[in-house]
Amino acid sequence: MIQEKRLVDEFIELVKVDSETLFEQEISEVLKKKFSALGLKVEEDDSSIRSGHGANNLFFTLAPTSDAPLPRLFFTSHMDTVTPGKGIKPQIGEDGIIRSDGTTILGSDDKVGLAAMLEAIRVLKEQNIKHGQIQFVITAGEESGLKGSRCMDPKWLQADYGYALDSNGEVGAIAVAAPTQAKIYISFSGRSAHAGVNPEAGISAITVASKAVARMPLGRIDKETTANIGRFAGGVNGATNIVVDRVDLEGEARSIVQEKLDRQVEAMRKACEDVAAEMNAKVDFKSDVIYPAFMFDEDAPVVKLAMEALRKIGCTPSTFHSGGGSDANVFNGFGIPTVNLAVGYQNIHTTEEHIAIRDMVKVTEAVVQIIKEAAESK
Repeated sequence: MIQEKRLVDEFIELVKVDSETLFEQEISEVLKKKFSALGLKVEEDDSSIRSGHGANNLFFTLAPTSDAPLPRLFFTSHMDTVTPGKGIKPQIGEDGIIRSDGTTILGSDDKVGLAAMLEAIRVLKEQNIKHGQIQFVITAGEESGLKGSRCMDPKWLQADYGYALDSNGEVGAIAVAAPTQAKIYISFSGRSAHAGVNPEAGISAITVASKAVARMPLGRIDKETTANIGRFAGGVNGATNIVVDRVDLEGEARSIVQEKLDRQVEAMRKACEDVAAEMNAKVDFKSDVIYPAFMFDEDAPVVKLAMEALRKIGCTPSTFHSGGGSDANVFNGFGIPTVNLAVGYQNIHTTEEHIAIRDMVKVTEAVVQIIKEAAESK
């Protein structure tokens, strides 16, 4: 049985530990002590060398209860938060909702997942629940573009399938698909001139870039594909008398289907190259796929197991396609089927962030029941 007070106390303690992305040192040490005290094997990689973050990825392994060939599972959450996340003062309302004091985020993204893991381990031990090997994988730098997982060596994951505890939505919802994402970097080069004396001698990189953006398919391309230009920069502050000779753009494209992503990136590239050629300018267009897509149907074992577990704890399971990436994308790219479970947090990345205690309890129940279902499936 989940001990609600113990779970809430754990969550409150965790959110009080400062862990803004890039500065995960303190929370990493706290987590290593907590999981070690519960008897798990504690390991960490050397990803911080490559990610530039304050901690490595952590791997906590709970040994199987027997030699029987039971499925190996992993559960994953991230240790970092967005800003403002220093000096968080959690408040428990009479309505059973936990909030910050309004000056910071709360950090339920994703310390709800961390608290649920720790409480689930205690329940497994207290109730002598049979289980196979279970890994708890905690990443750094998730909020900075999945930096920790992207810098991880796949050899660290020892599981048949896994569950991320890091999705928005009501508990019971399962993100069974999420898009791949390409980061796009574009530089236009024209020719400078005096804007008042001889503007015709110049080639305005701003004009070139503007026309190129206008030709790009952007926004909602179809139900599975989106694209956006998020940064447009050039010129010198206050210098309106110069025909600008360089403009830099940054954008992205996302799609659940790789072929659609490829077509979208190519359409954006073509728009840039065509306009540059027409206006006798130059363009440098680069794209980098930063994580792969994934998609499962309800017959996939990783989904069926979660849905059955959710039913048994009184939830109504449902599936949906997410529009954003998570560590689950990276782990699917490593070849381990992984879906993302909704944990009930609300208004994340804002000072209005909050989580209901009942949802924290349900998430923890889901973790325990998934482990039970996996053991009973053999």
